[in-house]
Amino acid sequence: MTYTLNVAGLTRELPICKLSDELSIAGFVIFGDVELTCACAAALLKKAPDYDYMVAPEAKAIPLIHEMAKQSGRNDYFLVRKKAKAYMHDVFRVEDHSITTEGTQYLYMDGEDARRMKGKRVLIIDDVISTGGSIAAVEELVREAGGIVAAKMAVLAEGDAANRDDIIFLERLPLFDGEGKEKK
Repeated sequence: MTYTLNVAGLTRELPICKLSDELSIAGFVIFGDVELTCACAAALLKKAPDYDYMVAPEAKAIPLIHEMAKQSGRNDYFLVRKKAKAYMHDVFRVEDHSITTEGTQYLYMDGEDARRMKGKRVLIIDDVISTGGSIAAVEELVREAGGIVAAKMAVLAEGDAANRDDIIFLERLPLFDGEGKEKK
């Protein structure tokens, strides 16, 4: 079973993935699809307000933010990590609850990245916003760092996220019941 997605002028068939007896999602994975990554990056940049830096949570948003930086002529961006790394200094973290991740996870920001974004306008980039947990966690880290959230952007807004007026996205992605039928 698949869902036909039209985004940034392209069409993709997404597999329907069962999460529970009551909920299934369309599996949007941008990894490995260069054409889709480039098209979505260009479409998001057209909608982006003025900004100084971009930040994204790892991992699925990495190719997207990389391509957005490349297309915009910027040489850097920040990543919020799922684990603190030895090369990170003055690390701080927040809790994250995601629809696709079991249990509580934490997101970590490097102190040097935080110092660079202080007082700067920051775009928060992700591939899909569903419950909004991950994007809220990144927003909290940006604010703790002293950054100014210029916009929260994603390729897709899943389920009720499409009704939010505080995010910029390219297309709506429905949720599905446990049998794979689109929820209304």
